[in-house]
Amino acid sequence: MAAEGEQRRYDYQELLHNSTFCLVPRGRRLGSFRFLESLQAACIPVLLSNGWELPFSDVIDWSKAVVVGDERLLLQLPSTVRSIDNDKILAFRQHTQFLWDAYFSSVEKIVSTTLEIIKDRIFTHVSRNKFMWNKLPGGLFVLPQYSTHAADYPFYYLDEGLTPKKEFTGLIYAVSPLVSQSQPIIKLILALAKSKYCAQIIILWNCDKPLPPRSKWPSTRMPLIFIRGERKAMSSRFFPYDVITTDAVLSLDEDTVLSTNEVDFAFIVWCSFPDRIVGYPARSHFWDSSKGLWGYTSKWTNEYSMVLTGAAFYHRYYHHLFRHYLPTSLHALLDQTANCEDILMNFLVSAVTKLPSIKVTQKKQYKETLMQQGSKSTLWANPDHFTQRQNCINTFASWFGSMPLVQSQLRLDPVLFKDQVSILRKRYRDIERP
Repeated sequence: MAAEGEQRRYDYQELLHNSTFCLVPRGRRLGSFRFLESLQAACIPVLLSNGWELPFSDVIDWSKAVVVGDERLLLQLPSTVRSIDNDKILAFRQHTQFLWDAYFSSVEKIVSTTLEIIKDRIFTHVSRNKFMWNKLPGGLFVLPQYSTHAADYPFYYLDEGLTPKKEFTGLIYAVSPLVSQSQPIIKLILALAKSKYCAQIIILWNCDKPLPPRSKWPSTRMPLIFIRGERKAMSSRFFPYDVITTDAVLSLDEDTVLSTNEVDFAFIVWCSFPDRIVGYPARSHFWDSSKGLWGYTSKWTNEYSMVLTGAAFYHRYYHHLFRHYLPTSLHALLDQTANCEDILMNFLVSAVTKLPSIKVTQKKQYKETLMQQGSKSTLWANPDHFTQRQNCINTFASWFGSMPLVQSQLRLDPVLFKDQVSILRKRYRDIERP
């Protein structure tokens, strides 16, 4: 009875999560499962196990997350931990959470980390360095087949002191035949062609009809490149095409309506957030407690957690990650439903960055038309389409092991409204013009 009373009085998990330092002495052998418990709880492990080789120590720098004591100098431990200042304690606790989430939070991650370290040992010419293993988002999200240089990855730009090049590729996903020069895709090409930042325009032709000859398309100062989709799959828009030469990609549906000013403004915003999705149409997820499932909504609210890739900028590395990191089962789901590829890209980027996407403001008259023109008008009105997207969200959350999407209320616009300055003097004139 006394033991039960003590258990009720002291909740082990609560104590663990409320502690700053957790003593981890050796168990029956050198190691102890208390070590992983401490990592999970953001409690800084204080190791007392001389000679213990910590897991994955050939790539993980444990000095950023663990205090190592000497079993022979046990009485010195209190003064050692008291000498650690608050800033370092915060950094230690943050790093324990990073390491736990990146490498130890599931059996799958432990196995994947083991296999990736073995690959790095074998293929040394395409391997990750220690910086990549010990810096967010972690080695599992860094695919060295893409590059072995940290400067080529969007989430390392800040650490490398880099800014993105002022150029982008417009990638238009086309599924409708070209029958008129007044179609939205023609207007979209012309709007992109006027942007000083646009280096190339790629038309991904996924239409059942033959690709029209070049003479049917507008003349542009930059290359206008055509790719014929071998497989009529929605996920083909995120294939890592070698022809894409810029880091920034502007993904567009064929019926998207955007002016050159709107494109330029969104691109300038993306240059400040090169590791995120930056774009126009926003959506949100929510927890439906009555069903015990995640829900999906397209209602216009203050909060959002996704920016759809029908009009959005992102770094081209996410094409490579989308293709080679995600399992074939999720790719098969996209092909089967012809849906949800934009949601999955948002899941992937949020899982990498732990941050929300960025929504930029567009002209008000485009608010309701962006997703209702052309070939998708009946698709978006189809209730089965909406149900599929709700199902996709729960499938994706299950595979990722948690919900990576992050809610946000941030919206960026040129702040040009309701002032006395002439429109002709403003940089993004067309966005404010009624």
